[in-house]
Amino acid sequence: MNVTTKPLDALLPVGALGKSASKAPEAVEGGFLDAMKQALTTTTKLQSESGRLSREVTFGNPTVGLEETMLAGVKSNIAFQATLQTRNRIVQAYTDVMNMQV
Repeated sequence: MNVTTKPLDALLPVGALGKSASKAPEAVEGGFLDAMKQALTTTTKLQSESGRLSREVTFGNPTVGLEETMLAGVKSNIAFQATLQTRNRIVQAYTDVMNMQV
């Protein structure tokens, strides 16, 4: 079985933010919201693919390998952890802003 992977494929949409960092906020194409939507969509796709492969291995499908299934699970877990950490930092930033005295 030949499995090819691209490192940090799940975080690819977030990497596009650095390219437009020098532009003014109103001139940024897509922006933070679009990047977060893409990251969440990618995470969802990775999780559903991992679940599908797990079911196929459980049912004994000979075309799905255990290595492929484990790799999909790890990629899904990494994407979920990155999403969770992003959410935690956004909530912390919001809390910090709300606690600022005017």
